[in-house]
Amino acid sequence: MFEQIKHNMETISGIEIYPIISLLIFFLFFVGLGIWVFSYRKEKIQEMSSIPLDEGLIITSKDR
Repeated sequence: MFEQIKHNMETISGIEIYPIISLLIFFLFFVGLGIWVFSYRKEKIQEMSSIPLDEGLIITSKDR
């Protein structure tokens, strides 16, 4: 079955660009995700990490 797919892929002109494009999309997504994670504010991370421990208490911006 793989031989049939391989043969069909070899006959399509310009197909060799698709793996390069998919690798670039994959790489750029994870680089962007890494930049977003490392630039996130530490206060917001602390606030979100304490949410499971609040036991139903809702803190709004008016309460602060």
